[in-house]
Amino acid sequence: MVARQRGRTVVVTGASAGVGRATAIEFARRGCNVALLARGESGLASAAREAERAAGADGRIIAVPVDVADAAALERAAQLVEERLGPIDVWINNAMVSVFAPVHETTPEEFRRVTEVTYLGAVHGTLAALRRMRPRRGGAIIQVGSALAYRGIPLQAAYCAAKHALQGFTESLRTELLHDRIPIRLCMVQLPALNTPQFDWARSRMPSKAQPVPPIYQPEVAARAIAWAADHDRRELYVGYPTLAAIIGNRIAPAYVDRYLARTGYQLQQTGDPEDPSRPDNLYKPVPGLHTTHGRFDDRAHAHSPQLWANTHRGIVAAALIGVGLAAIVARRLLAAGAPPAPRTRGVLPRGV
Repeated sequence: MVARQRGRTVVVTGASAGVGRATAIEFARRGCNVALLARGESGLASAAREAERAAGADGRIIAVPVDVADAAALERAAQLVEERLGPIDVWINNAMVSVFAPVHETTPEEFRRVTEVTYLGAVHGTLAALRRMRPRRGGAIIQVGSALAYRGIPLQAAYCAAKHALQGFTESLRTELLHDRIPIRLCMVQLPALNTPQFDWARSRMPSKAQPVPPIYQPEVAARAIAWAADHDRRELYVGYPTLAAIIGNRIAPAYVDRYLARTGYQLQQTGDPEDPSRPDNLYKPVPGLHTTHGRFDDRAHAHSPQLWANTHRGIVAAALIGVGLAAIVARRLLAAGAPPAPRTRGVLPRGV
């Protein structure tokens, strides 16, 4: 897979920090030409330097400052990428913003901004990619989703709604591509809680500092999943067993999940440390100094996901399960063959008869 990705041109939005930064580095390490798109120029420049170190002499790296909420600017960015790196093979919609607050404390302007970036930003990116991929009849578009695309939680209504919208948009687009027989690979990668700077720069009205709902994974887990999805025909890719559990649990018993989140959702999303209500946030402009791949939860974050490995190695898992089943059958027959014969009871009457 890594060899097949070498030399491809990959666009990553929201690439200055967190999952986007880890994803850009992952594709650079695989020898791809990578365009990093984000708002903050200083964070974008540092992410590009890190991607260049990962690429070595194999791939070319460029940084393009752009706000994905501006459709025209994103279209110009896509054109610039093709002029400098060649035809776009993979487009990854990852940019997002969020607000931690109850619905009644979230303003209409905040709902609009989260929607413009997290949902419409992905729509704008998809349109820019389609304008180039449809005539060529090829390419891959990866939507970075979340378990919250299926299951809304308290205090993140704006973000959950945007991911729900992206899920519906992607399903509609998939049916159209199938109808038109356009072989563009389309996948939504549903992520778990991740250790990113999001929890230090998202706008928040919670009394305590925000945290991802445990268990927490490192951004590199998401990056490897996204890179895998770009090269495989998978409709959706669930990352981490909490994502799988949340989606299945919501399908089976949504009312129970409602009550569970009502009891626990506020506490699970906050640490015991008080929030600073005057700190800057990145809803409308970047926050300087926080553009890193990891957040502040390294000591609690998992670097690997056994569930993801099993999900991306289904053939090996199926063969192993078949092998275990056959071994169990053989062992049972051998035990049966080596057991002493059962005593004959024909013609023996019960005692006392």
